[in-house]
Amino acid sequence: MAFVEKDGLRYYQFESFKGLGVFHAVLTREGGYSKAPFKSLNFGGTVGDDPEAVLKNHQKVFRVLNFNFQSRFDVWQVHGTNIICTDSPRELNENHQKADGILTDNPKVTLFMRFADCVPILLMDPVKRVIGIVHAGWQGTANKIAQKAIKALAECYGSNPADVMASVGPSICQECYQVGSEVFEAFRKSFGLEGEKFFSQNHHHFYLDLWEANRFTLEQACVEQIEVAGLCTACHQEDWFSHRGGKGKTGRFGVLMSLHDPESPGDA
Repeated sequence: MAFVEKDGLRYYQFESFKGLGVFHAVLTREGGYSKAPFKSLNFGGTVGDDPEAVLKNHQKVFRVLNFNFQSRFDVWQVHGTNIICTDSPRELNENHQKADGILTDNPKVTLFMRFADCVPILLMDPVKRVIGIVHAGWQGTANKIAQKAIKALAECYGSNPADVMASVGPSICQECYQVGSEVFEAFRKSFGLEGEKFFSQNHHHFYLDLWEANRFTLEQACVEQIEVAGLCTACHQEDWFSHRGGKGKTGRFGVLMSLHDPESPGDA
């Protein structure tokens, strides 16, 4: 991944998607209008931030990155496994659907999701020209949401999993992510004995490796091309919002993805 800076925004882009006619941005917390503790590019509308500042943050990103704000499709993220295949944007006055994965093959749709420690998984099938974003916290990871997204790509768009490229974005690292025994048991129930390898133990505490768990799930779904950012949101709060690092009082950073690339001369 590499930092990009543009008109006050600072965001990451994966190497995997370069040259494929797709635009994506994993936005840092810099360049927005929100005040502490949400400073400054917060996209979370339910965390206690000023709604006007949140709206201005959304509008700025779409303006600076040269996307029509009305092209946006986002959802109400609920730590579930529902995946939505969409061919149209969400109307600005339309209620959010509840889901944790969104897919599209329409270049006129700009996908957008919010994160703060949970794993952003960006997907692209360059053959069928389909993209997606998945929100994977421990619940979604335990319930193999990444696998369900790959299945939805196949069912909705005819994707071959071997063609799909996946990128695992900034999220909390294993060292920072202490969890309870109920989380350990949930993974053992879902993954069997394989689930134990996603945990380390220290003084009877469990530490979960979300990156490895999602990589394993993608590989089990026959995805062969996987890039992992390896960036911890809790370790680098100067760049990212972290729910664990902020003790629950923090914002949400955004991930934007589109099959329309405004930076490509040939993409009108």
